Amino acid sequence: MKSNGSRPIHRRAADGLKGLGEGFRRERAVRTHLIFSAASLIMLVWVRPALGWTLTVAVLLVLGLTVELINGAVEASLDRLHPQVDSEIGAAKDMASAAAFVVNCAAVAAVIGALVSTL
Repeated sequence: MKSNGSRPIHRRAADGLKGLGEGFRRERAVRTHLIFSAASLIMLVWVRPALGWTLTVAVLLVLGLTVELINGAVEASLDRLHPQVDSEIGAAKDMASAAAFVVNCAAVAAVIGALVSTL
């Protein structure tokens, strides 16, 4: 099997889109994040904060989606490799979830900051 780096970019992009679709299908957190992101972007278009705020929010929303997808991949992998209840596996899953929580809190704070900046 070829390494991922030697595959054409359109195939690697197709794999990425497939993974995004799997995340959307399997993970409620990904679906919720996309709804929050869409609502946030609509609000930003409506209130028109400074470009810096808009870019900050956009970057944090994309980062939040990325971490949600990684969290889902970590949880699915750990569940597959070790289906029994285990405190160390639980701790690893909790830490991955905490990473998503932290980034998403930062995104919420940036959205609030962007909205307040327009008052």
